[in-house]
Formats: sequence, structure tokens, C-alpha cells
Amino acid sequence: MYRSIQRIRYPPFEHKHINPNEIELIEIILESETSPPPSFKIGNEESWIVEWRKMTDDDNFDSIFSKISFETPPFLLRTRNGWYIDPDPLHKQARKMITPAVLILIISFLLRALAPSLENFEYLEGFIEIIWSSFRIGPLNYPAFLLIGFPIFISPIVLRIIANLRDFSRQKKYYLNPLESPQFEIRIDEKAVTLLNFEIDENIKINRAKLQVGMPVPERRSVLEALKKTENEQTAPGMSTELPARRITTSEEHGTGVGETTPMILSNRRVLMLEPMRVMASGEWVDYNPQNIELPSLKEIWPGSIYSSLIAIHWEIILEGIRNDGVKMKWVSPIKVAHTHHKIHIENLPVKSGRIELSDD
Repeated sequence: MYRSIQRIRYPPFEHKHINPNEIELIEIILESETSPPPSFKIGNEESWIVEWRKMTDDDNFDSIFSKISFETPPFLLRTRNGWYIDPDPLHKQARKMITPAVLILIISFLLRALAPSLENFEYLEGFIEIIWSSFRIGPLNYPAFLLIGFPIFISPIVLRIIANLRDFSRQKKYYLNPLESPQFEIRIDEKAVTLLNFEIDENIKINRAKLQVGMPVPERRSVLEALKKTENEQTAPGMSTELPARRITTSEEHGTGVGETTPMILSNRRVLMLEPMRVMASGEWVDYNPQNIELPSLKEIWPGSIYSSLIAIHWEIILEGIRNDGVKMKWVSPIKVAHTHHKIHIENLPVKSGRIELSDD
């Protein structure tokens, strides 16, 4: 039996609204029948952090058992392998409009409420007339400010509806006419990943490619076990109540999907919207060449491929292209990267939004 130390403070779905120091740091002794990887630390003690190291005599943590594998697990082969459609850009615009829309509506009501106390100021007379003006629709009069502010307020919702309908349409078209999987050779060394001898479906034009690495969300069961909690207790900060048992996306396993699934996906089909890993780093985009593409390694040295219930390092190749019908698509293919013998310590954990529409930010 092998024993090693895992320390992790993983970012929740809405990490921008949470102080990392308010999230409990998980520190456990991991017991496994497989030898652990070389030690690495990504992040720092004052923020989000992931560390996997050798055990010392001073370590006195609780133990949990987990399988360690160097092969891509089935749930990632289901959710991060194949062709994916980029969400409609209106989703991102709708999200940007939420705060201004709410502020405009609040200001409209506030000015309407303050109008009587402003009537004594002669230099505001014209402004007051605008505030008190109204439009007659049918038998009723409606304040002009409300008629202007309310459409702006609901505009993000309207944009979301339009974007989701367009996403549904594109997904249905893909299911009726799916693309063939690209065929190519892969050669991996410490400096680059080289892709050779492409065979690409004639219905799509590949434009560029890149190398990407990330950390899938820890398994909910192991998080609760490490924190000595059960499903019947109050969940840890950053976690929601238990979601359906199947592991469809990385956030659902952690229990942090919290109800808002946008862009929307068609049910009972393979998921065509690629959910971002909340910890993710990418190499530079490289222009497509059908004979040979050399994807440079990342600027910082990352651990190789490794998977356990709490900490996992996942590598993948991304091909980006445009289908003949104008739909932007990505091909995602997991790869197995060997571990390096270099000491790995990355100062900051590269945290991303858990929202699909913000995955390219």
C-alpha cells in the first residue's frame, strides 16, 4: 500500500464571489495500491491550491483510499472527447447586460419616487416633466421611465432565449449530420506535442490547434469523506446539495451546478457543449497544417497525466474549425503525458469560470 499527502482547495463554480481563505483546505493521507506521481504544488497557501507530495513523519492527517490511474477515466472520455459546438455569442452579451439592466430599472424607480421632492428646484423643471410624463396604452397610463427601463431590464432574458433557440437548432443539425472523427498521429516529448498525417472530414475546415491541461472537479464523495461530512449535513462552502448520481459533467460530480445550465443542451443526447475545467492552462494556438502541427509545451512545467478521486491532471488537444454551414466547432482529444523529474511549483492556480459561455475568457 502506497501513502502520500494530498492538499487541495479547489475553486467553486462562482469562485469570483468567494474568498479562498473561507474555503476549508482539505489535507489527507491518500492510500492507494498504485505508486503516486512525483511531487508537485500548484497555487499558494493564501489562495486556491493543489498539492500532491510524499508523506513525512510529521504528517498526521486522516486517511482515505483512492485508486490512482494514469489512463483517462470513462467520465472524461464521455464529456471531453469528440466534437463540440461553441455556444452562441449572445450568451456572453446577455451576461454582460445583467448588471446595467438592473441598475437602470432601479434608477428609474428611484427617480420616480424622488420626483415630488425635486419639483421645488426650478432648474430641474424640464427634467421633472420627463420623469412625470407617461404613455397611454389602452385604458391605462404608464410612466415613460418604466416603459424605457423595463425593456432594457428584460433584454438579457430575451437574448438568452434567442441564444438557446439558436443553440438548439445547431445541435439538432449536428445530430442529423455528424462529423467524422479526425484521424492523426501523435508524438509527445518534453518540448512539444506533434500532430502528423491528418485525415479530416470534408465538411469542416480546421483553422488552428493548441495544447491544454486542467484539473477536473474532485469527486463529491471523496470531498465529503475528507471533510468528515455526510449528504444529510450542511454542505461545505462552495458545494450545493446532491445532484443526480451520474457523472455527466465535471461540475455535477462536485455538486456545484446550482441550477443554471446555460447554454442549454438537448437531453438524452451526447453533450455538445464543452464545459470548461475550472482549473485550466493552455498553450499558444498554432495554425493548422495537414502534414505537421507542432504544439509547443506550456510556459510553466505541469505534472503529467494522473487521476485520483481528489486530484487529477488531465491533458488534451484542441482543434478549432468552421463547419461548411458556418458553425464554429472544436475537436477535443485526451492525451497521455509522461511525468517529468523536474521540481514543479507553480505560484498561482490558473482558475477559470465554470460557465460554458465564458470558457474562452
